[in-house]
Amino acid sequence: MRSPLYEYGLFGEGISLLVAVAIGFFFGFFLERGGLGNPHKLTGVFYLTDFTVPKVMFTAIVVAALGLYLLSDLKLLDMSRVWIVPTFFWPQIVGGLLFGAGFVLSGYCPGTAMTGFAEGRLDALIAMAGIGAGSFLFALLYPFVENFYLFSPMGDVTLPVLLGINHWIVLALVSALAGTMFFVMERYERAH
Repeated sequence: MRSPLYEYGLFGEGISLLVAVAIGFFFGFFLERGGLGNPHKLTGVFYLTDFTVPKVMFTAIVVAALGLYLLSDLKLLDMSRVWIVPTFFWPQIVGGLLFGAGFVLSGYCPGTAMTGFAEGRLDALIAMAGIGAGSFLFALLYPFVENFYLFSPMGDVTLPVLLGINHWIVLALVSALAGTMFFVMERYERAH
């Protein structure tokens, strides 16, 4: 049997939605258990006081990438059927800066805002309202920013494709970078 299961028609849309809800539930559960519903922990990275967020994010990136490429190499996952967000370099840089500014101001991203709200944090509800308002404003302004939004398209690019090297080399480099980053952050936290 090959994955992705939904793409191969092994279950329908209803089961697909149930799987998405279950994954979302466990994602939120683990965010909460990791303390990532707390805005102080989330913004701690910007103040160089808490590095939980980059540790969690880089761990997730490395584990997911290793798993995806291992399953692909074992012919258990068809990577051509895994949707990759198309890259539009400059618009995504600007979007990332806006996202980061919102993250620093509110202490939340969309997933952690839901987690914080589930914990009963009122500020998370305000952050969710801001996320909704920003999304609505973007939808209203889209006709005016569409040309920039579609500027600098690179397609469904990945680091191995972009660099033109084997994916295991890229994964080794990313894993080494993450390990080095973890080491430096741990040393910094102990020193302060």
